[in-house]
Amino acid sequence: MTTTSPSVRTSEFRLLATPLVLFLLVFLGFPAIVNLVYSVSQVSFETLRSPQLSGFSNFAAVWNDAAFWRSVWFSLRFGVLTALLECGLGLFLAIFLSPLIVKRSWLLAILMLPLMVAPALVGLMYRLVLHEFVGPVPYYLWTWFGAGVSFLGPGSAFWTLVTVESLQWTPFALLLFYMAYQAIPADIGEAAAIDGAGPLRRLWRIELPLMAPTIVAALLIRFIDGFRVFDNVYVLTGSGPGGATASLSIYIYEAFFKQGAIGKAVAASVLLFAASFAVLYGLNALATRRKGAAA
Repeated sequence: MTTTSPSVRTSEFRLLATPLVLFLLVFLGFPAIVNLVYSVSQVSFETLRSPQLSGFSNFAAVWNDAAFWRSVWFSLRFGVLTALLECGLGLFLAIFLSPLIVKRSWLLAILMLPLMVAPALVGLMYRLVLHEFVGPVPYYLWTWFGAGVSFLGPGSAFWTLVTVESLQWTPFALLLFYMAYQAIPADIGEAAAIDGAGPLRRLWRIELPLMAPTIVAALLIRFIDGFRVFDNVYVLTGSGPGGATASLSIYIYEAFFKQGAIGKAVAASVLLFAASFAVLYGLNALATRRKGAAA
Protein backbone atom coordinates (compact mmCIF):
# COMPACT_ATOMS: atom_id res chain seq x y z
CA MET A 1 0.00 0.00 0.00
CA THR A 2 1.46 3.34 -1.07
CA THR A 3 1.15 6.56 0.86
CA THR A 4 1.19 10.10 -0.45
CA SER A 5 3.63 12.50 1.13
CA PRO A 6 2.31 15.77 2.65
CA SER A 7 4.22 17.85 0.09
CA VAL A 8 2.52 16.02 -2.78
CA ARG A 9 -0.89 16.47 -1.19
CA THR A 10 -0.19 20.16 -0.68
CA SER A 11 0.83 20.63 -4.32
CA GLU A 12 -2.28 18.76 -5.49
CA PHE A 13 -4.47 20.93 -3.29
CA ARG A 14 -2.91 24.11 -4.67
CA LEU A 15 -3.35 22.87 -8.22
CA LEU A 16 -7.01 22.01 -7.67
CA ALA A 17 -7.74 25.22 -5.76
CA THR A 18 -6.15 27.54 -8.32
CA PRO A 19 -9.19 27.81 -10.67
CA LEU A 20 -11.47 28.58 -7.73
CA VAL A 21 -9.11 31.23 -6.36
CA LEU A 22 -8.76 32.86 -9.78
CA PHE A 23 -12.54 32.86 -10.22
CA LEU A 24 -13.07 34.51 -6.83
CA LEU A 25 -10.37 37.12 -7.49
CA VAL A 26 -11.71 38.07 -10.93
CA PHE A 27 -15.46 37.99 -10.32
CA LEU A 28 -15.62 38.89 -6.64
CA GLY A 29 -12.31 40.36 -5.52
CA PHE A 30 -12.01 43.16 -8.08
CA PRO A 31 -15.63 44.40 -7.75
CA ALA A 32 -15.30 44.27 -3.96
CA ILE A 33 -12.19 46.46 -4.05
CA VAL A 34 -13.87 48.93 -6.41
CA ASN A 35 -16.91 49.10 -4.12
CA LEU A 36 -14.74 49.75 -1.08
CA VAL A 37 -13.00 52.61 -2.93
CA TYR A 38 -16.32 54.11 -4.05
CA SER A 39 -17.78 53.84 -0.56
CA VAL A 40 -15.13 56.25 0.79
CA SER A 41 -15.19 58.58 -2.22
CA GLN A 42 -17.25 61.34 -3.75
CA VAL A 43 -18.22 59.82 -7.08
CA SER A 44 -20.87 60.29 -9.77
CA PHE A 45 -21.50 58.77 -13.17
CA GLU A 46 -19.19 61.41 -14.67
CA THR A 47 -16.32 60.65 -12.27
CA LEU A 48 -16.47 56.85 -12.11
CA ARG A 49 -12.88 56.59 -13.34
CA SER A 50 -11.53 59.31 -11.06
CA PRO A 51 -13.27 59.17 -7.66
CA GLN A 52 -12.17 61.63 -4.98
CA LEU A 53 -11.52 60.15 -1.57
CA SER A 54 -13.71 61.70 1.11
CA GLY A 55 -13.25 59.46 4.13
CA PHE A 56 -16.31 58.01 5.81
CA SER A 57 -18.74 60.79 4.89
CA ASN A 58 -20.84 58.40 2.80
CA PHE A 59 -21.20 56.01 5.72
CA ALA A 60 -22.15 58.92 7.98
CA ALA A 61 -24.75 60.08 5.46
CA VAL A 62 -26.27 56.61 5.32
CA TRP A 63 -26.14 56.15 9.09
CA ASN A 64 -27.93 59.46 9.71
CA ASP A 65 -30.53 58.93 6.98
CA ALA A 66 -33.97 58.14 8.40
CA ALA A 67 -34.97 56.52 5.10
CA PHE A 68 -32.15 54.00 5.52
CA TRP A 69 -33.42 52.89 8.92
CA ARG A 70 -37.00 52.68 7.60
CA SER A 71 -35.76 50.39 4.84
CA VAL A 72 -33.83 48.28 7.37
CA TRP A 73 -36.96 47.92 9.53
CA PHE A 74 -39.06 47.04 6.49
CA SER A 75 -36.56 44.42 5.29
CA LEU A 76 -36.27 42.84 8.75
CA ARG A 77 -40.04 42.56 9.19
CA PHE A 78 -40.54 41.38 5.64
CA GLY A 79 -37.77 38.77 5.85
CA VAL A 80 -38.92 37.35 9.19
CA LEU A 81 -42.63 37.22 8.34
CA THR A 82 -42.20 35.72 4.88
CA ALA A 83 -39.72 33.12 6.15
CA LEU A 84 -42.09 32.04 8.94
CA LEU A 85 -45.14 31.96 6.68
CA GLU A 86 -43.46 30.13 3.82
CA CYS A 87 -41.77 27.54 6.02
CA GLY A 88 -44.81 27.03 8.24
CA LEU A 89 -47.18 26.55 5.33
CA GLY A 90 -44.61 24.52 3.38
CA LEU A 91 -44.06 22.19 6.34
CA PHE A 92 -47.78 21.67 6.81
CA LEU A 93 -48.35 20.92 3.13
CA ALA A 94 -45.31 18.63 2.91
CA ILE A 95 -46.58 16.44 5.75
CA PHE A 96 -50.29 16.66 4.98
CA LEU A 97 -49.94 16.03 1.24
CA SER A 98 -47.14 13.48 1.50
CA PRO A 99 -49.37 10.37 1.11
CA LEU A 100 -51.09 11.92 -1.91
CA ILE A 101 -47.83 13.02 -3.57
CA VAL A 102 -46.31 9.55 -3.06
CA LYS A 103 -49.19 8.02 -5.03
CA ARG A 104 -49.37 10.80 -7.64
CA SER A 105 -45.90 12.28 -8.00
CA TRP A 106 -46.99 14.55 -10.88
CA LEU A 107 -48.81 16.70 -8.31
CA LEU A 108 -45.43 17.89 -7.05
CA ALA A 109 -44.63 19.33 -10.47
CA ILE A 110 -47.90 21.28 -10.43
CA LEU A 111 -47.19 22.61 -6.95
CA MET A 112 -43.79 23.85 -8.17
CA LEU A 113 -45.27 25.96 -10.98
CA PRO A 114 -45.11 29.29 -9.07
CA LEU A 115 -41.33 28.90 -8.91
CA MET A 116 -41.15 28.83 -12.71
CA VAL A 117 -42.41 32.42 -13.03
CA ALA A 118 -40.02 35.34 -12.67
CA PRO A 119 -40.73 37.42 -9.52
CA ALA A 120 -41.07 40.59 -11.60
CA LEU A 121 -43.79 38.97 -13.72
CA VAL A 122 -45.58 37.77 -10.57
CA GLY A 123 -45.49 41.31 -9.22
CA LEU A 124 -46.83 42.71 -12.48
CA MET A 125 -49.64 40.14 -12.52
CA TYR A 126 -50.74 40.95 -8.98
CA ARG A 127 -50.45 44.66 -9.66
CA LEU A 128 -53.02 44.30 -12.43
CA VAL A 129 -55.25 41.95 -10.44
CA LEU A 130 -55.21 44.02 -7.24
CA HIS A 131 -55.25 47.52 -8.76
CA GLU A 132 -57.72 49.69 -6.87
CA PHE A 133 -59.45 51.08 -9.99
CA VAL A 134 -59.07 48.45 -12.72
CA GLY A 135 -58.28 45.25 -10.81
CA PRO A 136 -60.92 42.46 -10.85
CA VAL A 137 -60.46 41.55 -7.17
CA PRO A 138 -61.32 45.03 -5.76
CA TYR A 139 -64.13 45.29 -8.32
CA TYR A 140 -65.87 42.08 -7.25
CA LEU A 141 -65.32 42.79 -3.56
CA TRP A 142 -67.12 46.09 -4.06
CA THR A 143 -69.83 44.59 -6.27
CA TRP A 144 -70.65 41.59 -4.08
CA PHE A 145 -69.90 42.84 -0.56
CA GLY A 146 -69.73 46.63 -0.87
CA ALA A 147 -66.19 46.54 0.54
CA GLY A 148 -63.74 49.02 -0.91
CA VAL A 149 -60.29 47.54 -0.29
CA SER A 150 -57.07 49.23 -1.40
CA PHE A 151 -54.62 46.32 -1.46
CA LEU A 152 -51.76 48.54 -2.57
CA GLY A 153 -52.63 51.50 -0.34
CA PRO A 154 -50.48 52.76 2.55
CA GLY A 155 -52.33 50.72 5.18
CA SER A 156 -52.30 47.33 3.48
CA ALA A 157 -49.41 47.37 0.98
CA PHE A 158 -47.00 45.68 3.39
CA TRP A 159 -49.31 42.74 4.04
CA THR A 160 -50.11 42.45 0.34
CA LEU A 161 -46.40 42.21 -0.42
CA VAL A 162 -45.90 39.59 2.30
CA THR A 163 -48.81 37.54 0.91
CA VAL A 164 -47.59 37.71 -2.69
CA GLU A 165 -44.04 36.76 -1.71
CA SER A 166 -45.27 33.88 0.45
CA LEU A 167 -47.57 32.52 -2.25
CA GLN A 168 -44.73 32.38 -4.76
CA TRP A 169 -42.00 30.87 -2.56
CA THR A 170 -43.94 28.49 -0.32
CA PRO A 171 -43.45 25.72 -2.96
CA PHE A 172 -39.69 26.05 -2.42
CA ALA A 173 -40.07 25.26 1.28
CA LEU A 174 -42.60 22.53 0.43
CA LEU A 175 -40.07 20.82 -1.84
CA LEU A 176 -37.31 20.90 0.77
CA PHE A 177 -39.54 19.62 3.56
CA TYR A 178 -41.12 16.93 1.42
CA MET A 179 -37.70 15.54 0.50
CA ALA A 180 -36.59 15.66 4.13
CA TYR A 181 -39.82 13.98 5.26
CA GLN A 182 -39.44 11.20 2.72
CA ALA A 183 -35.84 10.65 3.82
CA ILE A 184 -36.92 9.66 7.35
CA PRO A 185 -36.42 5.87 7.70
CA ALA A 186 -39.77 4.09 7.78
CA ASP A 187 -38.65 1.61 10.43
CA ILE A 188 -38.28 4.42 12.99
CA GLY A 189 -41.94 5.37 12.63
CA GLU A 190 -43.00 1.73 12.65
CA ALA A 191 -41.07 1.06 15.85
CA ALA A 192 -42.62 4.12 17.50
CA ALA A 193 -46.11 3.02 16.40
CA ILE A 194 -45.52 -0.43 17.91
CA ASP A 195 -44.53 1.27 21.17
CA GLY A 196 -47.88 3.05 21.14
CA ALA A 197 -46.90 6.51 19.85
CA GLY A 198 -49.71 8.19 17.93
CA PRO A 199 -49.27 10.23 14.72
CA LEU A 200 -48.98 13.57 16.52
CA ARG A 201 -46.52 12.20 19.06
CA ARG A 202 -44.38 10.67 16.30
CA LEU A 203 -44.47 13.95 14.42
CA TRP A 204 -43.42 16.02 17.45
CA ARG A 205 -40.88 13.65 18.99
CA ILE A 206 -39.37 11.90 15.95
CA GLU A 207 -40.11 13.42 12.57
CA LEU A 208 -39.71 17.13 13.32
CA PRO A 209 -36.40 16.64 15.22
CA LEU A 210 -35.05 14.64 12.28
CA MET A 211 -36.18 17.40 9.91
CA ALA A 212 -34.78 20.18 12.12
CA PRO A 213 -31.58 20.82 10.06
CA THR A 214 -33.65 21.20 6.89
CA ILE A 215 -36.14 23.47 8.66
CA VAL A 216 -33.37 25.73 9.98
CA ALA A 217 -31.69 25.87 6.56
CA ALA A 218 -34.99 26.72 4.83
CA LEU A 219 -35.75 29.46 7.36
CA LEU A 220 -32.30 30.97 6.85
CA ILE A 221 -32.50 30.81 3.06
CA ARG A 222 -35.95 32.33 2.91
CA PHE A 223 -35.06 35.06 5.44
CA ILE A 224 -32.03 36.07 3.39
CA ASP A 225 -34.08 36.11 0.20
CA GLY A 226 -36.87 38.09 1.86
CA PHE A 227 -34.46 40.53 3.47
CA ARG A 228 -32.92 41.46 0.11
CA VAL A 229 -36.21 41.43 -1.81
CA PHE A 230 -36.43 43.76 -4.79
CA ASP A 231 -38.49 42.40 -7.70
CA ASN A 232 -41.99 42.07 -6.28
CA VAL A 233 -41.77 45.20 -4.17
CA TYR A 234 -40.39 47.33 -6.99
CA VAL A 235 -43.06 46.22 -9.47
CA LEU A 236 -46.02 46.31 -7.07
CA THR A 237 -45.46 49.46 -5.01
CA GLY A 238 -41.92 50.73 -5.57
CA SER A 239 -40.77 52.59 -2.47
CA GLY A 240 -44.40 53.33 -1.65
CA PRO A 241 -45.85 56.50 -0.11
CA GLY A 242 -43.14 58.21 1.89
CA GLY A 243 -40.84 55.22 1.45
CA ALA A 244 -43.20 52.97 3.42
CA THR A 245 -42.41 49.88 1.33
CA ALA A 246 -38.78 50.60 0.48
CA SER A 247 -36.59 47.59 1.19
CA LEU A 248 -32.85 47.93 1.56
CA SER A 249 -32.37 46.84 -2.05
CA ILE A 250 -34.78 49.54 -3.26
CA TYR A 251 -33.11 52.13 -1.03
CA ILE A 252 -29.74 51.30 -2.63
CA TYR A 253 -31.27 51.28 -6.13
CA GLU A 254 -32.89 54.70 -5.70
CA ALA A 255 -29.76 56.22 -4.16
CA PHE A 256 -27.68 54.91 -7.07
CA PHE A 257 -29.90 55.52 -10.10
CA LYS A 258 -32.41 58.20 -9.07
CA GLN A 259 -30.30 60.36 -6.76
CA GLY A 260 -26.97 59.70 -8.47
CA ALA A 261 -25.38 59.28 -5.01
CA ILE A 262 -23.14 56.39 -6.01
CA GLY A 263 -20.88 56.64 -2.97
CA LYS A 264 -23.87 56.65 -0.61
CA ALA A 265 -25.46 53.68 -2.38
CA VAL A 266 -22.24 51.67 -2.29
CA ALA A 267 -21.72 52.55 1.38
CA ALA A 268 -25.21 51.24 2.17
CA SER A 269 -24.44 48.03 0.27
CA VAL A 270 -21.19 47.62 2.22
CA LEU A 271 -23.09 48.00 5.50
CA LEU A 272 -25.62 45.45 4.27
CA PHE A 273 -22.83 43.03 3.37
CA ALA A 274 -21.11 43.52 6.72
CA ALA A 275 -24.35 42.90 8.63
CA SER A 276 -25.13 39.79 6.57
CA PHE A 277 -21.61 38.44 7.05
CA ALA A 278 -21.81 39.02 10.82
CA VAL A 279 -25.13 37.16 11.04
CA LEU A 280 -23.90 34.23 8.95
CA TYR A 281 -20.63 34.05 10.88
CA GLY A 282 -22.54 34.06 14.18
CA LEU A 283 -24.88 31.30 13.03
CA ASN A 284 -21.96 29.23 11.78
CA ALA A 285 -20.11 29.68 15.07
CA LEU A 286 -23.23 28.71 17.01
CA ALA A 287 -23.73 25.59 14.87
CA THR A 288 -20.08 24.61 15.29
CA ARG A 289 -20.30 25.07 19.07
CA ARG A 290 -23.45 22.98 19.29
CA LYS A 291 -21.89 20.26 17.16
CA GLY A 292 -18.84 20.24 19.42
CA ALA A 293 -21.01 20.08 22.53
CA ALA A 294 -23.02 17.19 21.07
CA ALA A 295 -19.85 15.30 20.24
